[in-house]
Amino acid sequence: MSGHSKWKSIKNKKAVTDAKRSGVFTKLANIITVAAREKGPDPNMNPSLRAAVAKARSFNMPNENIERAIKKGSGDSEEKLETIIYEGFGPGGSALLIETITNNRNRTNQELKTLLSRNGGSFASEGSVMWLFDKFGKIIAEKGGMEMEELELEAIDAGAEEIKEEDGEVVIFTKPENLFKAAKILEEKGIKMKESELDYVAKNPLKIEDAETKDSVEKLFELIDENNDVQNIYSNVEF
Repeated sequence: MSGHSKWKSIKNKKAVTDAKRSGVFTKLANIITVAAREKGPDPNMNPSLRAAVAKARSFNMPNENIERAIKKGSGDSEEKLETIIYEGFGPGGSALLIETITNNRNRTNQELKTLLSRNGGSFASEGSVMWLFDKFGKIIAEKGGMEMEELELEAIDAGAEEIKEEDGEVVIFTKPENLFKAAKILEEKGIKMKESELDYVAKNPLKIEDAETKDSVEKLFELIDENNDVQNIYSNVEF
């Protein structure tokens, strides 16, 4: 459960250049819209939306963009977004799950299919890659002033399956169906959420030794990440 399988789709805000800022804002707006649509447009009642808004603000996304994204998710917009996960393979036997949020399934499908085929990859049939991953709810929270033992007890009471400390933050894994409930309970106990989302972790990580193949994999992931519809890329590759 505790492996690393996600290629960071939205990079640290310090690395975001002006040229890429509009693309990052598009990704963030889509996350906010979907969170508002799934659990309601009130951030006070929706931990996933609150975490999405906090992330958007950390990238200096304007308030009017955030409000527009929430309104779109509340049903006041004719534009409909859907979440689609594409399965595929890349160089060196790498397995990919590409999570997208799109308003045009055919466009996203064609763009990703072309990108993969030109860079040593291909789409896979439904289910042929998904089974290589375990699905969990994942919460990243601030430790604050709490002792780790105390925080672990609170997290277990909220339905956590695994808790670990990483880079000064606390990472909590839950069953997928318990994610929203666990995040809400932890927030009620004063634990501040930074992220609250579903996560896919490879059952058997793949270590690529060949430098050329490794470079090809990273290049492919970077190209996929540049697509505005792509939110997350999960892989069995150990980065």
